[in-house]
Amino acid sequence: MNTLKTRQVSPWSVLSVTTMGTFLASIQSSALVLTLPDVMVGLKTDFSTILWVLLGYLLMSTALVPLIGRLSDLYGRKTFYLIGFLIFTLASLGAGFAQASWQGWDLVIWRLVQGLGAALLFANSTALVTDAFGKNKTGTALGINQIASAAGFVLGPLVGGLLTGFSWRWVFWFNVPLGLMGTLWALRTLPRNGGEREEGRFDLKGTLLFLVGLTSLLSGISLLAVPGFSLGAVAVTLSLGVAGLLLFVMSERRSAHPFLHLELFTDSRLSLPNLTAGLNGLARGAMLFLLTFYLQGTLGLDPLSAGLATAPFGLAMLVTGPWAGSLSDKGHPGLWSTGGLILASLGLLGLSFVGVHTPYWLLALEMVLMGAGSGFFNSPNVKLIMNRVSSHHRGMASATRILVVNTGQMLALAVIFPFVLARIPQDLMARIFLYGGGLTGHPAVAEGMLQGIRTAFFASFILTVLAALISGLTYHRSRKPRPEEVPLT
Repeated sequence: MNTLKTRQVSPWSVLSVTTMGTFLASIQSSALVLTLPDVMVGLKTDFSTILWVLLGYLLMSTALVPLIGRLSDLYGRKTFYLIGFLIFTLASLGAGFAQASWQGWDLVIWRLVQGLGAALLFANSTALVTDAFGKNKTGTALGINQIASAAGFVLGPLVGGLLTGFSWRWVFWFNVPLGLMGTLWALRTLPRNGGEREEGRFDLKGTLLFLVGLTSLLSGISLLAVPGFSLGAVAVTLSLGVAGLLLFVMSERRSAHPFLHLELFTDSRLSLPNLTAGLNGLARGAMLFLLTFYLQGTLGLDPLSAGLATAPFGLAMLVTGPWAGSLSDKGHPGLWSTGGLILASLGLLGLSFVGVHTPYWLLALEMVLMGAGSGFFNSPNVKLIMNRVSSHHRGMASATRILVVNTGQMLALAVIFPFVLARIPQDLMARIFLYGGGLTGHPAVAEGMLQGIRTAFFASFILTVLAALISGLTYHRSRKPRPEEVPLT
């Protein structure tokens, strides 16, 4: 290992760059949730194709993150971050010019490329912030950076609903000037080499096995949300993914220079915080999609009104995230992350009783509890992970957490869509999806959908309680004297 000299830059300037990139990339994960009907009509495509517009981005921005994190640890973070900003910006420009003659498939391609850019941004942001601030002062900075990620995902539908008032194309085009600004600002601000690099060779065999296994597994999960795919095709894809990952683990155990340090998954000081992050990501993703179904399907709100109605969720995260980061600098981050999960579980429990006549103030209160709880959880959770690895492994540690969180959000999408929509006749769902109006004229169907929404909210509550128990166990064990850093060999 060799420490590379870097010019002195303000840590807060680095934070401004990473926060901007993370926020833009996170918004694109969910901005199309309320905009898909307009895109579907504008491009003359079907529901299955349009779902891949949403899923393709999530798939790329999840599956490629570990690879990019590893490459960044080996070759430096600034270059990969700059390339990510540029790819994300150009793909956003191209996506806005998608043509109806391609029936949506050109947009799917642009979204895959945009997802590649997002993966480059996601994989490096946390590591760059930790490098810039040092271990003992990262709480507030990571709080701001992580809440930009979480709040971007939550506020995406609101942004999408507002921009669709002009045209669905502006959901992509608004990234272009901001992306160009971010690229230039990153070029000027980020230190040349970005911390310490890890010495070693690139493990090509392990990388290929990991990509085949993970991509197949995530694709199989994604297929669950797409109408028309047989369970046999899903089973084959999932089996290929599991087999690929098993072969990957066997290969990594024998590799002198592994692609992915298995200690990230086997050492409880890292694996348990990552597991709780994944469960929280699943619960947040589920809540966002369930609220969309509830507000538009059950109550019949238009996309903009539905987006505005979910604002308390994201705003609560924006307020509490930096505060939680600052508190975690002064006390044990495990305590704050556990408390955040308990608070979030109370919000989800309340939402599991939602009905047609639930007053908005009560719905908003429950969203605030979930948002504030997630805000108090996220930044201390990141600090727990990043403080337990050496600087030349931060890229991979950050990428692993992002992989787990994004997989949780993809699971939410894959499970929620078929679970809730299975209760609605397809022709009725297509009419509502394209023309709005909700299910107000179909009380029996609306009640069935509402029951599915309540059940899914309650399942999210159970998972969040489980996450709180795991987080509490991690906090209790962390109070025993052990080496601060997890040795990654």
